[in-house]
Amino acid sequence: MKPVDLYRASSVMAIGTIISRITGFIRGVLLVAALGTALLADGYNVANTMPNIIYNLVVGGALTAIFVPQLIRSFADEDGGVGFASRLVTTISALLLGLTVIGMIFAPVLVRIYAPEFTTPGFENEYSITVAFMRYCLPQIFFLGLYAMLGQVANARGSFAPLMWAPILNNLVGVVLLGGFLYYVPDISADTITDTQVAVLGWGTTLGVVVQALVLIPVIARTKIKLRLKFGFAGLGKSFRLAGWTLVYVLISQLGYLVTVNVATSAAVRSAQEGITRGVGFTPYSNAYLIMLLPYSIVTISIVTALLPHLSKLAIEKNVQEVKKQLIRAIRLCGVVTVPSSIAFLLFGSLMTEVLYFGISSEDSRYIGYVLSALSLGLVAFSINLILIRGFNAFEDTKTQVLSILIINIISSGLSYLFLETLKSDQVTIGLGLAFAFSYIVGLFVTISLLKKHVGRFEYSQFVGQHLRLYSASLLAMLPFFAISYYFNWISDDAQPLIGVLRLAFVLLGGGVSFLLLAHAFKITEIATLKEFANSLFSKRKAARKK
Repeated sequence: MKPVDLYRASSVMAIGTIISRITGFIRGVLLVAALGTALLADGYNVANTMPNIIYNLVVGGALTAIFVPQLIRSFADEDGGVGFASRLVTTISALLLGLTVIGMIFAPVLVRIYAPEFTTPGFENEYSITVAFMRYCLPQIFFLGLYAMLGQVANARGSFAPLMWAPILNNLVGVVLLGGFLYYVPDISADTITDTQVAVLGWGTTLGVVVQALVLIPVIARTKIKLRLKFGFAGLGKSFRLAGWTLVYVLISQLGYLVTVNVATSAAVRSAQEGITRGVGFTPYSNAYLIMLLPYSIVTISIVTALLPHLSKLAIEKNVQEVKKQLIRAIRLCGVVTVPSSIAFLLFGSLMTEVLYFGISSEDSRYIGYVLSALSLGLVAFSINLILIRGFNAFEDTKTQVLSILIINIISSGLSYLFLETLKSDQVTIGLGLAFAFSYIVGLFVTISLLKKHVGRFEYSQFVGQHLRLYSASLLAMLPFFAISYYFNWISDDAQPLIGVLRLAFVLLGGGVSFLLLAHAFKITEIATLKEFANSLFSKRKAARKK
């Protein structure tokens, strides 16, 4: 894949991702404004993440890792891959439908597993609300699977944009729902929320996922693959064998996530028992994580999504050196955005969240920023790890990567429980961010070592030097602005919203311009890719207008 082709494919997805993340963030801000950051919000967030957990646990990772390479291979079949795709979609859909029903029946058990301290005497109301939310949200499992399968079919046919643009509709449904809810029910808590309000929030959230999935149907209709109901397992044997190890990989990941949710909700309950009802818990963590993922989602996911079909073809052709070259190129390209973003989150996390989460108290919003600063330490390693995992996927090696994620989650889980028992309750969520960062830094070296099996010796020098120059440029550019913000006490004083916006704009714009100048001086050639990104996008738009 030529750089210009990668940029063109990635840039279109990046625009969709940017809009999706912006609308998703607006949705998140409205959610925090409506439900706060305490136990009611934790209950909703635990329930709303459960469909993703179950879906990813059973088939999500397998679809991403296996579906595209196998579908590309099936194009050589007499029917052009229609039979394979139809059987896989039908089989997975039936499985997800069954899981949805089982999950709704056993919702109380799921709450006890993921938020066990919600069963603490005195928190019965929070527990029952969480169970209700979960039953309304669990039908999302089926539609998450439908969205992923249809999106992967589109990707295999070279159509990347729809998978990135569809979530925008989901977010818009959420924005309308939460905006209306905030307008009509401005002040709510676990003690005052009604059963009807719980149902509206739960079913409304699920509606967004339904819309996200169904909008892809006309997209697939325009491809040469005409999906239909087709039962049977003919030709699916290899896919499910590969999926076995992917399932182990995802299982380990979800167990790690279970620990995060468990520790965060436990910290929230313990804080509430100590009289601390603001700031801590799973909601601050999930919102900080959402912000941390913005540069990762916009650049890294866009690039690896465009790259995976090409890597799969190269692996089939046994062109190992080109696979390695493409992985290195993706790492260097992503670093241009993820490195300065990580430094900006580290230094200005609380300034960002105080401005962004204006609907809650300064104490609550700053706490989200502290968690963001902790998470930012692992952003670059997390991003590189995703790219390298796609290397394993291209070679259809779902077994080896299990060791990497196992080590990552052992470290993260061990540190999380250590922090739960040693830190103050209101500091535990920040500790979770540090656990995430440290585990992925260590895991990165493990992943690189394991990938040698397929691509040979991985030359660190091809990207480490560039990343060190990026870190140097970022720190030199942003530290003076951090010193200014610290000297004038911008981090802790309660400024008016407009003043906060101006301060944030000053440090980010000043730091950003300084970074670009220093990066040019440090001869970081990948900075030019930002221009390539824009040019590829605009050239595509111009071509479309000419047609």
